[in-house]
Amino acid sequence: MKGLLAVATAACALATMADAAELKLIAGGSMTGPINQLSPEFERATGHRLSIHFDSTPNIIARVNSGTTFDVVVVPVDVFKDAAAKARFAPGPTVDIARVGYGVIVRAGAPKPDISTSDAFKKAMLATSSVAFLPASAAGAYITKVFERLGIAEEMKAKTKMQGSPAQIPQAVAKGEAEIGVFLANVLIAPGVELVGPFPGDLQQELVFTSAVAADAKEAEAAKALIDYLRSPAATAVIKAAGMTPS
Repeated sequence: MKGLLAVATAACALATMADAAELKLIAGGSMTGPINQLSPEFERATGHRLSIHFDSTPNIIARVNSGTTFDVVVVPVDVFKDAAAKARFAPGPTVDIARVGYGVIVRAGAPKPDISTSDAFKKAMLATSSVAFLPASAAGAYITKVFERLGIAEEMKAKTKMQGSPAQIPQAVAKGEAEIGVFLANVLIAPGVELVGPFPGDLQQELVFTSAVAADAKEAEAAKALIDYLRSPAATAVIKAAGMTPS
């Protein structure tokens, strides 16, 4: 009996290995934290291996349009506003994974400006000596629009300390390289900085991260399994703990 059990166990293991896939995922940079936390458990549960490329929205669009091979994405909805990029995905609706609003940080222990109203927010931006954010991204594009709406776009250009990735924004503020940081709130949760607060209500907007399978995905079933996993109770708990709202 033990021999039969061992054979059955080995057969199941071989079947799992045969079904295992190397899944190529492209994800928005602001999803780095939760996806890196969730990927090991997904790999253990399914046997699939994730190859992940994190990037900003403009770079993701360029990557998708260049013909790069991939299976699935978890990216800002703005990616799908590009017609050429959208054409590279399987027909049908995308599946939302998470959403998050915008906030402001200062270095830990520094005075916190009033940003409770749009007028106060404007005054705080004009009063600061420097602001760290990532203009070349979906979130950065929205922040730029907010500055334009407030009539301070030109003033903020001179104050902007452009960062190369979302994670570098709180690092720049913590090091004193920028007086404030402005970006998606989940990215701003980091050592050495303190959250001033969210954007005031009339300036606030949530950025949605959505998922879709590539039209020519080599591992379409594994891609669908990842999307299902990212909407599971265990995954949504991690997404929520990371400062985002599961969709």
